[in-house]
Amino acid sequence: MPTLRWHTPAPPDTGAFLMASRFEVRTLADVPRFLLKSLAAWKQVKGAPGAYGASLIAEPFKRTFWTLSAWESKDALYAYARAEPHRSVTKETRSTMKTSVFTFWEAPPVLDWTDARNRLAEEAAK
Repeated sequence: MPTLRWHTPAPPDTGAFLMASRFEVRTLADVPRFLLKSLAAWKQVKGAPGAYGASLIAEPFKRTFWTLSAWESKDALYAYARAEPHRSVTKETRSTMKTSVFTFWEAPPVLDWTDARNRLAEEAAK
């Protein structure tokens, strides 16, 4: 499965606001478009103010994409989400989504996919 590695544009000096997401697109035909749009958002996060790190796992044949990111604050994450190109990517891919799940927590900014996937499973079960 393709993975965009953990990228740390700004070294953390304290805890972080973390977000994990899981997206499932409706059809295999939606996968290339979603992946290309995701790359634009990935490029954006590298220079986003308050970004500590981010990673993306793509499981194209399962039509599933996972993200994990660490931020200086909730406000920094939301500012990134409202900025371009992320804002347009969200709007342009909304119709291709079968499901999407998000979870948020505070912790040291460490790449821990096991923890992130467990938290997403708990959130999806609510």
